[in-house]
Amino acid sequence: MGGPRLRALAKDEVDPSLHADFEAFERARGKVPNLFATLARRPGFMRAAAALLRETLAPGEVSGRLKEMVGVRVSRFNGCEY
Repeated sequence: MGGPRLRALAKDEVDPSLHADFEAFERARGKVPNLFATLARRPGFMRAAAALLRETLAPGEVSGRLKEMVGVRVSRFNGCEY
């Protein structure tokens, strides 16, 4: 299957308004997930996806640990580099 169609962007390539978002990902996860580094090509999309992730991982009936485990499993199942 080839590589990605769109290359993930580095922090110095994105709109400066996203720098704080990239820094927050780096603090929380150690790196900016490829999904968000790619969506940064459209800042509004990246912000919307980041808000969805925050809401999805917010405290609720399912523990944050289980949510993360499901995400890792689905990523591995799909062959993602996480």
